[in-house]
Amino acid sequence: MADPSRIVADAEALLQRVSPEGRRLAARARQRRFTARMKTARRLAAAMAAVIAVAILWGLLVGPIGQFGFLAALVAMAVAWVAILLLSRTPAETPQTLAQSDLPLLPQRTEAWLQDQRAALPAPAARLVDGIGVRLEALAPQLVALDAREPVAAEVRKLLSIELPELIEGYRRVPTALRGGARDGPPPDRQLADGLGVVDEQLARISADLAAGDLQKLATQGRYLELKYGGEEPG
Repeated sequence: MADPSRIVADAEALLQRVSPEGRRLAARARQRRFTARMKTARRLAAAMAAVIAVAILWGLLVGPIGQFGFLAALVAMAVAWVAILLLSRTPAETPQTLAQSDLPLLPQRTEAWLQDQRAALPAPAARLVDGIGVRLEALAPQLVALDAREPVAAEVRKLLSIELPELIEGYRRVPTALRGGARDGPPPDRQLADGLGVVDEQLARISADLAAGDLQKLATQGRYLELKYGGEEPG
């Protein structure tokens, strides 16, 4: 018979993992999957329509396609569908793909990679991962116009594609039985949570610095326009 206290403990751990940020990120992930499926469905429909259109044009311009033509149309449709389904598959993110990602796409791809790791993390770390995901969501539009040669761009890339993956993969290499216990220092669970907290703080600082730079540019541009046009009298 199952231990009631164990059941309660498992339920509490599950509730701890389902943070508001986690639900928000899960909803975004579901929306991305739905959008991807709809895009694939449209491509499949377009391929079917193209094959049917070719068959109809052949029948109008050349002659009846016959049984052989009908079978050829079916084969062409099947080949097109298989190709579309294979090309539409989104491979799982890895630290290697993160390192090769374009900077504007790096936050979203890092978020996807983090969600794949989330189930293997303890509840406190999972909640921190959710918070980092929200930080990445806010950071993404700030990186769109950022010059990849800027020092902050290199900092973001190193943090997201090297340091963060090394932290989580290092934790996952520790045997499960040793993750919660301390030997010569803090237990691995604590070290992981502390490291994720530092990542969260760094992302918040980077986002704030980029926002401050944008505000400064806006103020400078506003002052420039004021000086240039503010003293002109209407004609």
